[in-house]
Order: sequence, then structure tokens, then C-alpha cells
Amino acid sequence: MTKIQEKLFELQDVEYKKFHCNLMPTVDPDTVIGVRTPKLRRLGRQLAKGLDKEPEIIDFLGELPHKYYDENNLHGFIIETIKDYDKCVSAVDSFLPYVDNWATCDLICPKVFGRHLPELMDKIKEWIASNRTYTIRFGIGMLMRFYLDEDFLPDYLEMAASVQSEEYYVKMMIAWYFATALAKQYEAAVACMEQDRLDTWTHNKAIQKAVESRRITEEQKEYLKSLKKKLIK
Repeated sequence: MTKIQEKLFELQDVEYKKFHCNLMPTVDPDTVIGVRTPKLRRLGRQLAKGLDKEPEIIDFLGELPHKYYDENNLHGFIIETIKDYDKCVSAVDSFLPYVDNWATCDLICPKVFGRHLPELMDKIKEWIASNRTYTIRFGIGMLMRFYLDEDFLPDYLEMAASVQSEEYYVKMMIAWYFATALAKQYEAAVACMEQDRLDTWTHNKAIQKAVESRRITEEQKEYLKSLKKKLIK
């Protein structure tokens, strides 16, 4: 067992492991240690301080695939701390092929990305063009997190809508993206929904998630419900 694995087992919460495993049907429970996210993030920040000088940390980032789910999440939290944009993107690109579940995928959101939005958009286009489920999901997630406020353009809705995939975790992220867009950029997002750009399942799931949001008015919710499509049996 490595020193980092020992540190993770010292932080193990067995009850949390049982609970969390129920949320991740694609992850082997035997690979889950069960470290709560705040403690894992704190450990990631501590280890990141030695990123450029501690062989143990450098080796850890290069030892892929990891044995444990919690190691993957720790890896993601360390990546988040990288302040150099190019180094951060390189670390993300090296890691994404080994991401095998929605939880690990969704926790990675480097702050440095927000300071390099033009360059990040090029990477997002590359990620969503991938044939890997969680690389696509990650790309759509970055589109949702960084480009739905002052840097929003209607073309980005089309970018998400154009993703063709039958993978559940990709379709769910597209639905999440559109539900968030409906909360933040309602006029543009509802126009895209009216154009019937999404498959029936994703379209209806986006509306369901939007209707559950407190950021959307009751009037808007009623109209969105009228846009739901009937499932073809």
C-alpha cells in the first residue's frame, strides 16, 4: 500500500462508503474507500503544495489507472489547484481517459479555466468531440460552468444540442446543461427547446429538471411543461 493510500484509509468512513456506493452503480464497491468530499479536498490541497518538489505526488499523478475510486477523486482535486493553464489542461487530458464515473467527472473544475475562456472553448470543442463518455460529459460540464453567464453566446446551446450519444451519462449532462441554461439564459434556451433540437428523453429530462428549479418563474414552468414531448412506445 502506498503512503497516499494509507492516508486515504485513515480518513475512511464506512457508513459514507455504503451510502455513496448506492449513488454510483457503475463503480465497483470494492474500489471505494469511503472518504468524505471535504476531507478529500483538504488532503488534495495539502498534497498539491508538494506538486513541483515531492516525488511522491508527482509519481501519484503519473500512476494511472489508480486502484481506488477515492484516489481518482483526490487526483481531480490536485489538478484543480494547478495555477498554470497549460499545465492544468495537460493534467486534465492525461487523466480524463481514466475517469469511469459521473461523480469523479463532475467534481473537477479548475479555477484557472475561468481566466482563459477563449483557449478553454477550443478544448471544450475537442472534449465533446471525443468518443469517451466521461470526456464528453466533462466538456459539456465546462460549457455549463463557465459559459452561461456574461460569456454566454446562443451558439453554445447548439454546441451542446449537437452532441450525438446514446450514453445515459452524456444525455443526462446535456439535460442538466439545458435546465441550467433555462434558469440563466431563458429566452435563448427556450427558443432552442422550441426548435426540437434534443431527442425526446433528453428534451423531457431537461424540462423536468428546469421545472424543479427555484430560479424559474411559475409562468415559465407552465410553458415548459407544454413543450414536453410524448414518448413513442
